[in-house]
Amino acid sequence: MKSAKARLAAMAVTALTGFIPYQAAAADTFEIDVVLPLTGGAAFLGKAEQQALSLYEQVVKEGGGIHGKELKFVFHDDQSNPQTAVQIVNQIKAKSPQVIIGSAVAGLCNAMSPLMRNGPVMYCLSPSLYAKPGDYAFSSSVSTKGLAEGLLRYFKDRGWNKIGLITSTDASGQDAYKQIKPLVGEDEFAGLQLVAEAQFNPTDVSASAQVQRIKGAQPDAVIVWSTGAPVGTVFKAIRDAALEVPVGTTDGNMTYAQMEQYASFLPKELYIPAPQWLKTENGKELPEARAAKDAFYKAFDAAKVKPDGPSTFAWDPGLLVVSALKTLPEGATAEQLKEYLANLQGFGGINGVYDFKKDPQRGLDKSSVVVTRWDSGAGTWKVVSDVGGALLNQ
Repeated sequence: MKSAKARLAAMAVTALTGFIPYQAAAADTFEIDVVLPLTGGAAFLGKAEQQALSLYEQVVKEGGGIHGKELKFVFHDDQSNPQTAVQIVNQIKAKSPQVIIGSAVAGLCNAMSPLMRNGPVMYCLSPSLYAKPGDYAFSSSVSTKGLAEGLLRYFKDRGWNKIGLITSTDASGQDAYKQIKPLVGEDEFAGLQLVAEAQFNPTDVSASAQVQRIKGAQPDAVIVWSTGAPVGTVFKAIRDAALEVPVGTTDGNMTYAQMEQYASFLPKELYIPAPQWLKTENGKELPEARAAKDAFYKAFDAAKVKPDGPSTFAWDPGLLVVSALKTLPEGATAEQLKEYLANLQGFGGINGVYDFKKDPQRGLDKSSVVVTRWDSGAGTWKVVSDVGGALLNQ
């Protein structure tokens, strides 16, 4: 009777909150909790990241696990809701874990990170989290600023000097606005000019007015920084306005699903700055990163899945965390894990070679960025720049 009541209570908690009450981990498993938006507006990221971590879990199992224990990622759905994410994190913290991976977007990570001031380690899968050196929070991939620097370098080298900027009013869009505007016209980007700018609410059903404002300034190229369905709204408006200029956007939109869904109204020239995870003969690739990429593609090929941008946001954090836990003594604390990552240098991942002393809490900078162009005929992205965004063969 008592066990039946417990089961009913657990079911009630799940129904009301969207997460599963904890059960004791099996003695022969090593559990790592992952908080992701598996439903809601950011699910297109969360589901792809869940898939990537599940594939990496199998790689670790085949390699002997962590200290002889089988790795198990325990996924929790934050429903794309910051309040739900906070509830889940508080529940996870009750068992004093070493690390929590997630969530997937800036707004969710920003809600979670204050809970980690004294641990555990949090590895956010969004590039738009800016943790302070020495924090327990770490951020995936290259920062928005680093991505923007690569894209602007490429635009300048192409002679596209007059830039229009459209950003969303959510956390990711505002991060981009804050990072991009001061760059244009300064230092290495002297000569570039921000000729028009516009903002839109992610819930807007049309961005026609904003696009017409940008078109009136006669830009050479446009940057649209938002992720998911909102960027599709802008792409439609660009098509309807017959604004036929090169368009750049964030690698948060580097998904095959979006490219297929938006195929009828994608810009003819769509450029996306990204870390170096794509297969290419272009640019400079260090041996450490090549080995990591080989393992990455082997896992996805075996599963008959094509990796895209969100796959990479999750893979390297998983790789870094598991490698650290395998190196540290069994039973290492969250503080030991934090210090290990903070001092890690020369670690090869699919996105580049990590140096956390050079770039605290992230490990990568603009030197790991290449610019890609969507090739609709090939059905994939092609690398069109050298590292840092410079034109190839320069």
